[in-house]
Amino acid sequence: MKETFRALRHRNYRLFYFGQGMSLIGTWMQRTATVWLVYRLTQSPEVLGNVDFSGQIVGVVLIPLAGVFLDRWNRYRVILWTQVLSMVQALVLAALVFSGTIAVWHIVVLNMMLGMINSFDMPARQAFVAQIVEDKADLPNAIALNSAMFNGARIIGPSVAGLAIAIFGEGLCYLFNGLSYIAIIGALLAIKLTRPQTPASDSENILEGLKEGFVYTYKLLPIRMVLLLLVLVSLVGFPVLPLMPLFAGQVLHGGSETLGWLMAAFGLGALMGTIFLASRKSIAGIEKVITVTSIVLAVGLIGFSLSTTLWISLGILLIMGFGMIAQLASTNTIVQTLVDEDKRGRVMSLYVLSFGGIAPIGSLLAGHMAGLLGTSTTFVIGGVLVLLGAGVFGWHLTAWRSEAQAVLAQKGIL
Repeated sequence: MKETFRALRHRNYRLFYFGQGMSLIGTWMQRTATVWLVYRLTQSPEVLGNVDFSGQIVGVVLIPLAGVFLDRWNRYRVILWTQVLSMVQALVLAALVFSGTIAVWHIVVLNMMLGMINSFDMPARQAFVAQIVEDKADLPNAIALNSAMFNGARIIGPSVAGLAIAIFGEGLCYLFNGLSYIAIIGALLAIKLTRPQTPASDSENILEGLKEGFVYTYKLLPIRMVLLLLVLVSLVGFPVLPLMPLFAGQVLHGGSETLGWLMAAFGLGALMGTIFLASRKSIAGIEKVITVTSIVLAVGLIGFSLSTTLWISLGILLIMGFGMIAQLASTNTIVQTLVDEDKRGRVMSLYVLSFGGIAPIGSLLAGHMAGLLGTSTTFVIGGVLVLLGAGVFGWHLTAWRSEAQAVLAQKGIL
């Protein structure tokens, strides 16, 4: 058990970890409230997909550029400012809902604003973890604990949101999220950096810096392979979350409480997956974890798509949550471990782009496919595609291990 939480012995990481925890509960309350609010206002799978797409598509352009700046700027200050701006966005949404003036276009505009903020916040957080964990041997554990905390919030947030929406409406969720940013802002202000970031040279042209990050990532086979698999999973697997209200309302014939239970079941499985990763003592064999968890996710997608019973759907979502987040966190671990420090911001921005930028495209496609083919058929197709991707990745594991072990040996990790 002590090994599972070993990264918490680092003071700065401990502050960051618990500060994020409270804030992320509010984040998941807001996400749940938003998908339910859009569904309540429109009853349309296409609009659900469009809203999620519009809120995140800005990342496709901004995230790679943000990575270049994050190798040059102070990541600590970037994260501090993104929290303040995210707080403002949540409180504006709360005011619109409480005043009764909220419309879909408000949600689209404010989601686009949040997407721009997250384009800098998400890769900055990923890169910042490596800066506040002094012992690099604890970095994989810190990444797994981060995912565990994220998915613990995924359990609590939607569950509380489902009840809050049923009793008080969506506005309370937005208000709580806005106030929850006080926790992470306070934690950041209490952090004392003992190992300051060494900024990359800003004499290089921004586009040249961007090109260097892409070329470096492409040439490093182990990172390229895991990111390509993550792109596929994000495109056809991740849209199950923004389209969850369709399952709750149209397939399971439930309301906001049902949506809360579905999201919580997925979050519980995700939490189990990240605790499993945190209990691992090294990164040895993590390529097998990526392969197996991708297969688990694929089978889960197919099974969930065919289920019409709540308790069966909850059980399948438990398995899906385990597979999806374990695959995501394992990819994060291997990328953070292999990357060179002077390119960390750019490579982590591509990691974030592989799910944060690709997922909204998948949501858009899935929303329209669900309108044309039906929700169940859409995710059966997604499950089959993920299964094929996992098979291709597994087929090339020998080459993956050969190059990964060479890099790890060079860094003194093996």
